[in-house]
Amino acid sequence: MRRHNNRVMYLMPKAYFGLDGFQRSLEDDQTISKNIEAVFKTPTGSAVLKYLRSITIESVQGPNASDAELRHLEGQRYLVGVIERRISHSQRIKQNG
Repeated sequence: MRRHNNRVMYLMPKAYFGLDGFQRSLEDDQTISKNIEAVFKTPTGSAVLKYLRSITIESVQGPNASDAELRHLEGQRYLVGVIERRISHSQRIKQNG
């Protein structure tokens, strides 16, 4: 709370939005990133992520792909990208203490 021109102003805590665009606490967002890294840093998790990347981000559609097919693939790519960004986020958290 602070005063401005004789009016009481209530300061709202600054909203935190995670890597996925959803609002949550910083602590919860960091926990999600750490959990995702824990799942995908195992040899099996790494193999699964490599497979997901191969069928999404590294996949190329031909000129006959419909709008719906392209949108579907883009959604899949987005999810794999979120997983990869979460893993990087967790690693940055560990490096920065």
